[in-house]
Amino acid sequence: MNRILITGAAGHIGRALRRGLKGSYTLIRLADIAPQAPAEPGEEIVTADITDPAQLRQAMEGIDCVVHLAGIPDEDTWDNIRRMNIEGCYNVFEAARMAGVKRVIFASSNHAVGFHRRDRMIDDEVMPRPDSRYGVSKVFGEAVGRLYADKYGLSVACLRIGSFRPDDRPTAPRHLYTWISHRDMVQLVRRAIDCPAYHFIVAYGVSNNARNRWDNANVRFLGYEPQDNAERYAAAILASGTHEDEREALFHGGFGCLAEFAGKLEAID
Repeated sequence: MNRILITGAAGHIGRALRRGLKGSYTLIRLADIAPQAPAEPGEEIVTADITDPAQLRQAMEGIDCVVHLAGIPDEDTWDNIRRMNIEGCYNVFEAARMAGVKRVIFASSNHAVGFHRRDRMIDDEVMPRPDSRYGVSKVFGEAVGRLYADKYGLSVACLRIGSFRPDDRPTAPRHLYTWISHRDMVQLVRRAIDCPAYHFIVAYGVSNNARNRWDNANVRFLGYEPQDNAERYAAAILASGTHEDEREALFHGGFGCLAEFAGKLEAID
C-alpha cells in the first residue's frame, strides 16, 4: 500500500491525516472540492467531487488504498445525506473497483450503532442500530463495503469513529467515553493501511479512554494501541458545569438519539 488517496482531505480528520502520514508513503493524493494547502513532496492535490463518478475514477488512477472521509459529517436533511453519504459513498467504492484499488478504508461512525444502550459494552458484531439519518448512511457504507469485499475482493476496513475534535481535546461529558485524539486517529488509519491482509473488518475509532464502552478485541491483529485518555480532561469538563441529558446518557449515540425523538425510551432494549 504505497499510493494512498484521501477523499475529504480538506476536512478536520483529513488535515490531521495529512500531517500525521506525511512522508510515510510513496504518494498521498489529497482529494476534495474545498481549497487545500499546496502540495508538498510526496503529495498531490486534486479536485474531486464524490458525486461525480468520472472525477473519482480519474482521482483513483494508480492508487493502492483509498481512505474515504468525504461526505456530510453530521445530521442533515435526507436529500443532502442521500446525495453525499449514500450515492457518493457508492460512487467511491465503484470507482475503486474499476480502478483496481486494493483496499478501501471507510470512515464510518459510532452513530451507526448509536441506539445500543451505553451500559453494555459493544463490539464489531453488534447489529446496526443507527440513531439518525447520518447514522443510516454509515450503516449503508458498511454494507456497501461488505458487498465489495465479498463480491469484488476488495480489502475493506470500516472505522466507527468516535468524537474527533478539531482542537484535539474532549469538551463534553460524553467525550469521556467516545473521544479519539488526533495522534490515535492517525495511528488507527496507518494500521488499517499497513496491515498485510484482511478481508472485511469493523474497528472503533476511540482513544484509550478509562470510560470507553467499545471493544476492539476482534481486530487486535491490526496492532492499534491508542495512547491518549480523555480522563485527563475529566475534572475540567465536569467542573465546567456542562451536563449530559440523562436520556442521552442511556445510549452510545448520545445526542444523536434524542434529536427529533418521539419514541418510547422503554421500548429500546
